[in-house]
Amino acid sequence: MADQGQDPSTIKCLNVPCCLFCPFLPHMTFTPEPSLTVSARIFLSLGSLSGCASVAFSAAFAHLPVFAAGVPVMVQTALTQQQFHSLGLVIVGLSCFCLGASRWLLAAGWLMVAGLLLFSFNLYARHVLGFDAFRALVPWGGGAWLLAWLCLTLGFASAAARKTAA
Repeated sequence: MADQGQDPSTIKCLNVPCCLFCPFLPHMTFTPEPSLTVSARIFLSLGSLSGCASVAFSAAFAHLPVFAAGVPVMVQTALTQQQFHSLGLVIVGLSCFCLGASRWLLAAGWLMVAGLLLFSFNLYARHVLGFDAFRALVPWGGGAWLLAWLCLTLGFASAAARKTAA
């Protein structure tokens, strides 16, 4: 909420000027925020790249003649999970920028990356390339994702606790 006489362009919500999204203040400009933190940049980049890869893999599986007989259900599951957790990485990156990179948010991000490697990319290697050496690690990828979402929850809870304590 703005104080009496406060310039509306200086009001901020989650480090983003409110006027950026306000349809009633189209004449307002805002000063760009400082650059993204390293952790935010890493997780936003990895999430975006993973999302791009999932779209590319989906297109390849749908259109390449090699996969004309169909794609195994395991690969479809890997694609779906990759898409969800790519968005999860983007959420972690935005959270690191808006709330600060707490140990819980950093753990959530790296656990999501580990889950992508151990689950999705492991299943792609197994079913597409026939590389079966790391088959036993697939459940560890799912476990990493479960822990990642729990860490993200704790990251949000600790940020809320810090804000109410201040």
